[in-house]
Amino acid sequence: MSELLAGAYLAKGTIGNVGTPGAPIAAFSLVVVPSQHSVSGTVVITQAVQGADSHIVVQVKGKIFSTGLGQFTQVVSLQGQYVQSVAPPGIGSFLAEFNANLAINNAWDGQGGFSYWNHAVENVPVAAAKELKSELV
Repeated sequence: MSELLAGAYLAKGTIGNVGTPGAPIAAFSLVVVPSQHSVSGTVVITQAVQGADSHIVVQVKGKIFSTGLGQFTQVVSLQGQYVQSVAPPGIGSFLAEFNANLAINNAWDGQGGFSYWNHAVENVPVAAAKELKSELV
């Protein structure tokens, strides 16, 4: 059983233009199991605007693969669903899709993008959490 989790590690960071007022930011906390090419965890999307889209929590799963090309040594894809509420005067909620694609180096820094309900954020920085960078390099 232990060989199934061989090499597993925690990856935390952000996707988006951190510091840009009003920009949606996706913060991720993921368990990565390279030997199984699997990634799973939580993404929290925040935006400094009032409304249903200002704080979204998504349970995600996905895949990670080595590229062997250039500065981006890995690609990651994430998918998940979350409950999206309809803005007033509408009533109700529905399951909305979340998707993300990242091109990163071994320290989890790179470029990527994500989409959720009526939003698409593309070609933005991916940055590993500062406290994990020394462990990932």
